Amino acid sequence: MERAASVRLRTSTWKVWWLTVDVLVLVGRILFAALFLMSGFGHLTQTKMMAQYTASRGVPQALAPAAVFGTGLLIVAGALMVLLGVWGDLGALFLVVFLVPTAVIMHGPWGVEDPQQRMMEQTQFLKDLALAGAALMVLVLFGWAGPDLGLTLTDPLFDLD
Repeated sequence: MERAASVRLRTSTWKVWWLTVDVLVLVGRILFAALFLMSGFGHLTQTKMMAQYTASRGVPQALAPAAVFGTGLLIVAGALMVLLGVWGDLGALFLVVFLVPTAVIMHGPWGVEDPQQRMMEQTQFLKDLALAGAALMVLVLFGWAGPDLGLTLTDPLFDLD
């Protein structure tokens, strides 16, 4: 009788642990996605203004509005996929595909002569690279945990187990 109670307690504790992990991962996904949702909606609603900056960083003027709008769609899609757990691994990959070129093209500090502007671009460059690293970890988390990662709407697209 005592052994059965001990087994039930351990099983119950294990279930509470996994539920806690699932909730913590969900909270992390919410916090992570919030930045990209806000940024993506900015791309979609302030395309003209952002296209001017994009063109100032070397993207051809004729392509800048489409680039801003397209990256806005990519960011929103990736963030929603991570947030909702709908092929969250693919959504994380979308974010990496956005972040790495953006870091290099839009925020590369090389060639910026004004020291304050160079420092700002370097900060943005490093932030984008750090977020790309975090998105890669999210990709691996979804792909490795697979269907065992709770509070998602679909299984991951990639099987990294």
